[in-house]
Amino acid sequence: MKMTVNNKCIRVGDMKISGVGGASVVLVGDTERIASSSYFDTPASSFINSPHIPLDPEFKREDRASNDHSKDMK
Repeated sequence: MKMTVNNKCIRVGDMKISGVGGASVVLVGDTERIASSSYFDTPASSFINSPHIPLDPEFKREDRASNDHSKDMK
């Protein structure tokens, strides 16, 4: 979304922001450049930066076949 607002005279004393969405920007006054940053509360050790999907190597075809037969017995 692109939006332009022209304020002739604006004065902001204080701002209180109690919540922020996934992608939020608050602009007050003239802004020539916006620097974006991200913060994660997830530990860096649990973050996977890879184009590959992690698969569970313990789950083998035999296990899958035995699970399918157990459903038929119910």
